[in-house]
Amino acid sequence: MTTTDSAVSPERVSEPSAADLSSQKAVTLLQRVILPRPGDPLKVRSLYVDEERAKRVKSASRSEATVAAGNEVSFATYFNAFPASYWRRWTVLPTVILGLDVSGPGRIDVYRSKADGSVIHVTGVATSGERRRLEFDLDLTPFEDGGWYWFDVTADDGTFTLHQGAWSAPLAPSDETRLSIGICTFNRPDDCVAALQALADDPVVVELINRVVVADQGNKKVRDATGFAAAAAALGDRMLLVEQPNLGGSGGFSRTMYEMQTSTDATHHILLDDDVQLEPDSIARAYAFARFAKRPMLVGGQMLALQDRSVLHTMGEVVTMDKFFWRAAPNTEYGHDFARKSLRKSPQLHRRIDVDYSGWWMCLIPRVAIEQLGLALPLFIKWDDAEYGIRAGERGFPTTTLPGVAVWHLSWSDKDDTAGWQAYFHTRNRLVAAALHSPYKRGGSLLRDTFKFDLKFLIMLQYATASLHHRAYEDFLAGPDRLFPLLPTALPTALEHQGDYPDGRVVASSSDLPLPSMGAVKAERFMKPPTTPGTIGRTLLAALSHNLRAPKPGTAERPEMNISAQDARWFLLSRLDSATVGTADGRGVTFRRREPDTFWRMLRQSVRLHARLLREFPALREQYREHLDELTSLENWGKAFAGDVRGA
Repeated sequence: MTTTDSAVSPERVSEPSAADLSSQKAVTLLQRVILPRPGDPLKVRSLYVDEERAKRVKSASRSEATVAAGNEVSFATYFNAFPASYWRRWTVLPTVILGLDVSGPGRIDVYRSKADGSVIHVTGVATSGERRRLEFDLDLTPFEDGGWYWFDVTADDGTFTLHQGAWSAPLAPSDETRLSIGICTFNRPDDCVAALQALADDPVVVELINRVVVADQGNKKVRDATGFAAAAAALGDRMLLVEQPNLGGSGGFSRTMYEMQTSTDATHHILLDDDVQLEPDSIARAYAFARFAKRPMLVGGQMLALQDRSVLHTMGEVVTMDKFFWRAAPNTEYGHDFARKSLRKSPQLHRRIDVDYSGWWMCLIPRVAIEQLGLALPLFIKWDDAEYGIRAGERGFPTTTLPGVAVWHLSWSDKDDTAGWQAYFHTRNRLVAAALHSPYKRGGSLLRDTFKFDLKFLIMLQYATASLHHRAYEDFLAGPDRLFPLLPTALPTALEHQGDYPDGRVVASSSDLPLPSMGAVKAERFMKPPTTPGTIGRTLLAALSHNLRAPKPGTAERPEMNISAQDARWFLLSRLDSATVGTADGRGVTFRRREPDTFWRMLRQSVRLHARLLREFPALREQYREHLDELTSLENWGKAFAGDVRGA
């Protein structure tokens, strides 16, 4: 139910001047009201305007919206509502100003929500045909636990136009600030150039930028891409392109932080992945939030799904300390589709969430934090961003992922980075991060969890992945002195050994192999998952005993089943002698075949390695913690960038 808020400052109405409308009062821009791009489909438009009760809003530009007579449009949307609870929790602002430049007969109504999603009418004003400036002083006090501000537009008997709008602060930041941006890229030159052009084309954002550092680690060079010259020219002396060997995400992002510290006086640095689609105002919003933060803090962007652009894929994440693994933060929802359910109808999106870290698809880090924390760990990929956020929190630099600040990025549903060569980095780096930050002497339930993963992959006939896990354990056990020397060689080594077993090699199609020997009806009875402790235990015992028997003749060449990626579950594969399994990214299939000798040899190896990990983990915790400053120092990363990883 919508109620009326009686405690609100009245709106002020003034005529627009010829100057920039936002300059009529000494305010600082926080968040622009932005409209969809001309070619955006209806699903994407739902991120900007709620047209459920209106004809399609016309927009001559990304700042102007025209509403036909008799229609009502809500700006209670992901990119245009104001996430008041985050500004209340983390910044010094007591109030926010909603400024709107409007014309035409109609009405503006301002609403707010509570943490439970209930809606309260705050204030409203009727308008006539003449163009006028409206300003609403809005209190941030009621938003401790959650809630948004937004406004609705109603057109009366004529066309109503919102010429431009913005959420602003009634004061200026106390300190002078400057912004740099770091983009890490590997063989995605066109995507990188598109991001650069998006920054350069936005007149508000480009004026905020002190330097853009691109760390190019690929052999398909950004400088050779179509459009790079134009983007670089538009950015001018703000642009810095550095080229280096592939040191992974941690090496690329660390290079941009290194250049930010050594060649700029920027006070804040935003990390951007190369394979994102950018809403430029997200850059300005994150920067504005950081400028008003009560203390220096990391400001992360949320992830929208590039494959389905109205979907908010992830809102924020935490690391569970017991088994030391990431998961969705409490009170979040994965995969929320705004085209199906608007912000007003999604009470679960109104509660403020708290996170442990932000993914480096987009993350702002203050210079003072980088100076105190150092750069990323030399992990190549995986866990570098999570570890950095945990390290920051331990040193007094909190992290938030701010709604309305986001990039479109390939979601995890279209890839499986727990298998194949990436499994090496997931496993080794998880152990390194746990050694640095786990409160448990022997890692809590971490080692029990990694052993369960080994057993799972073995009974799923993924011997290549299990082998890479074992390599990861051994490299972790070798201690912190091995991290920098492994940085340039870890990827080629993992790629080389991924193909040691058939399940590590991708085949273009299951049609390239003989037809399966098992009919669909017979296979269907294996699809039902065990759900009780008893049935789970019996299925696991059956899987182990299955590996006491030799495979059926012919199954090493001919799969018993063709299995889709989503059906590749342990309780199914553990009953088979061979199968093709589709890859999550759709590149093809892998041919998995049961090898009992390999199964028992690798299971014994996993037991030995886990016994050693359990025994040595306390000492390794001390070693990694003693070497943290060396592993993240500007000096040692500088040596790595110069190719001297052994001197790092």
